[in-house]
Amino acid sequence: MSATTQTPQKLRTRKPLTVGVVAKNLTALVLAVVFVFPVYWMFSSSLKPQHEIMTKDPVFVFTPTFENYTTATGVDLFWTYVTNSLMVTIGAVVLALIVALAASFALARMKFKGRKGIVLIVMMAQMAPWEVMVIAMYMISRENDMLNSIPALTLIYFVMVLPFTMWTLRGFIAAVPVELEEAAQIDGCTRSQAFRKVIFPLLAPGLMSTSLFGFITAWNEFAMILMLNKEKESQTLTLWLTQFQTAFGSDWGATMAASTLFSLPVLIVFLFLQRKAVGGMTAGAVKG
Repeated sequence: MSATTQTPQKLRTRKPLTVGVVAKNLTALVLAVVFVFPVYWMFSSSLKPQHEIMTKDPVFVFTPTFENYTTATGVDLFWTYVTNSLMVTIGAVVLALIVALAASFALARMKFKGRKGIVLIVMMAQMAPWEVMVIAMYMISRENDMLNSIPALTLIYFVMVLPFTMWTLRGFIAAVPVELEEAAQIDGCTRSQAFRKVIFPLLAPGLMSTSLFGFITAWNEFAMILMLNKEKESQTLTLWLTQFQTAFGSDWGATMAASTLFSLPVLIVFLFLQRKAVGGMTAGAVKG
């Protein structure tokens, strides 16, 4: 028997540091500090006493206190605002996913007259700022007795979230090979069964990324709720943030505490969806 010789694997050598690499790393570090510092300052200010927030010189070492959080959560109807925000946001996102999933499948797979025109309308609706529709939405809601209504606000937020959801999911569905669907139909599946068993499981990144975007959009929306829901019982947390500014000044400690609490649901949703959503943010928008 002849002995076989094995070629040793080449050892991976670390690339030497160059001026360009160091400059890129320093730039990334500076940008990270610039973007993270406001969040740090908001959170640290929420733990400071009022006299340490308003000092001329910034205070970095202090004794934490939760008094600001007690003030922020102690306002009237706080838990009503929390409930309303969750109902409106989750309802709008779920409705948008259901409608957009069916509509985007039709736009990506079916050939019919006017399909390109519908895609163009969806793209234009996505690009249009919704603030220009506040007056029209107010007049429609007033004429139909829909002011100060949580279900009506949910429908409006659903309309705001729908164009991006349709546009992104259409890209993800178009990226799935048609042959997979046809093979499932050859094996005996109907078109709806092929979609449910073959295409739908492959849409996880698209569903996660659109859910995250829709949640952030509906959760942060301010103009619509300010104009349409004047009664406190039908308001959300975005208006709760404005309750700490009065004619006598601003309670910055309570404002920072409220802002920190307001940001937590978005952070939790992002951490929960990030593995699927990060890859889906760009993939669905450029395919199809």
